[in-house]
Amino acid sequence: MVEFALPANSRVQPGTFHPAPSGATNVKRFKIYRYDPDAEGNPRLDTYEVDLDTCGPMVLDALIKIKNEMDSTLTFRRSCREGICGSCSMNIDGTNTLACLKPIADIPGDVKIYPLPHMPVIKDLVPDLSLPYAQLQSVEPWLQTKSPTPPDSERLQSPEEREALDGLWECILCFCCQTGCPSYWWNGERYLGPAILLQAARWIHDSRDEFTGERLDALEDPFKLYRCHTIMNCTSTCPKGLNPAKAIGSIKEMLLQRRF
Repeated sequence: MVEFALPANSRVQPGTFHPAPSGATNVKRFKIYRYDPDAEGNPRLDTYEVDLDTCGPMVLDALIKIKNEMDSTLTFRRSCREGICGSCSMNIDGTNTLACLKPIADIPGDVKIYPLPHMPVIKDLVPDLSLPYAQLQSVEPWLQTKSPTPPDSERLQSPEEREALDGLWECILCFCCQTGCPSYWWNGERYLGPAILLQAARWIHDSRDEFTGERLDALEDPFKLYRCHTIMNCTSTCPKGLNPAKAIGSIKEMLLQRRF
């Protein structure tokens, strides 16, 4: 398990304790980071005792139960509950992951939940992802062509060309890898980060895209690409089992081949 510590200056205060209902016998404690920009006493760590006999199996189930039955002020993102949308990414038990895919039973002791690390917090478990989304837009993650569109067919790929995209197209932009990368913590304003570079690789390796040269030129930069030091946190924490470090390495290899 890759653990990500909170910043040294993050002085989290003890918060409110919410006990389980009387008579509950299968109780699990959830210690959840709370931050309200309009309130005092920030940040704090609230404790909730959840009756697991009346709760679903995943951490997201517990969060929804807490919000619905114990504390309606708790704020977090969620949508599909199936590991597809990436909305419920957060730091659970020391690891960036998706709350909808993290079984409560896999966590010994108290469940500690924090927002994704090293991002500004809007409220509670909701980080401000404006920067990574702006960086995503900068790599133009859509198909670009120069030749005319075929009048009576799609732009075709061979099975081998399609296979080259496996491990790239599955990214759901949860940013678990992005916010788990020390290089991104240090150089986030200039280094694009593993999630964005994996998205760039997805289009660079697409046989239908005709702007490969321009895409590589845009990444030929000491910071945008080469701040990756292959620490491998990105690969270790990806909840979809992808390998952003490999995708970044493939871009570096293509740039190297162009020089010789």
